[in-house]
Amino acid sequence: MMASVKEMDTYAKRWIKQAGGKLRESFETKLNIEEKTNPNDLVTNMDKAIEKFFVDNITSTFPGHRIFGEEGMGDDIKDLKGTVWIIDPIDGTLNFIHQQRNFAISLGVYQEGIGIIGMVYDVVHDELYHAVKGHGAFMDDQRLAPLNEGSVSTSILSMNASWVTENRRIDPNLLAPLVRDVRGTRSYGSAALELAFVAAGRLDAYITMRLMPWDFAGGVLLIEEVGGEVSDIKGEELDYLLGGSLFVSKPGLHKEVFKRYLSGNTKK
Repeated sequence: MMASVKEMDTYAKRWIKQAGGKLRESFETKLNIEEKTNPNDLVTNMDKAIEKFFVDNITSTFPGHRIFGEEGMGDDIKDLKGTVWIIDPIDGTLNFIHQQRNFAISLGVYQEGIGIIGMVYDVVHDELYHAVKGHGAFMDDQRLAPLNEGSVSTSILSMNASWVTENRRIDPNLLAPLVRDVRGTRSYGSAALELAFVAAGRLDAYITMRLMPWDFAGGVLLIEEVGGEVSDIKGEELDYLLGGSLFVSKPGLHKEVFKRYLSGNTKK
């Protein structure tokens, strides 16, 4: 018998809170830290332990569901057929290691490639942002208000400084004028949190050139459920298998930013 969305949502909320408790408890212990692709791409024993926690619970509760996780403990995902849980056990591992704050657990449930459940758990602040497709977005029990239209000149933009300095993915001269023209910029080091903050109206837009699906799979549904706009940096749909660039914003900003700042081509 196919699991209901309500059932999956109930279990997901329980597990994400339990996982967050494990992460808070780990602050008192010494982390085992390893490098992945470079000295700034780190993974800890807790990243692995939390992903295993989700894998064990999902596979035992929902046999037949597949898991697409950052640490590779789930399935070898080549498509999004059936029900797929996309999980980042710690989004913002650098922050988790260095600050013990500004990190999140991100969880998205997709059926036949469509996001039906999205969650971002701000572990340290114990704030759970969550959405079921078609039913609005919430922070804990508080419904998030629909986003109002905005303009560049009155916006707070979240973007890493990498994209306005020399890099391999975009001409920094494209985005430098946008940084100059917005009211202010921020960078939190956790894509999942930045997506949640856009959905909650704490940020007006978030731009990045490089994310993996588990970075945004939980947060994108939050933004869609409050009327925000979601695309890659070329205005195209996101790739939930390979990842890529991401541009999310309150209504109106997409059109203005593409017209005034992103008419040039991104680097291949």
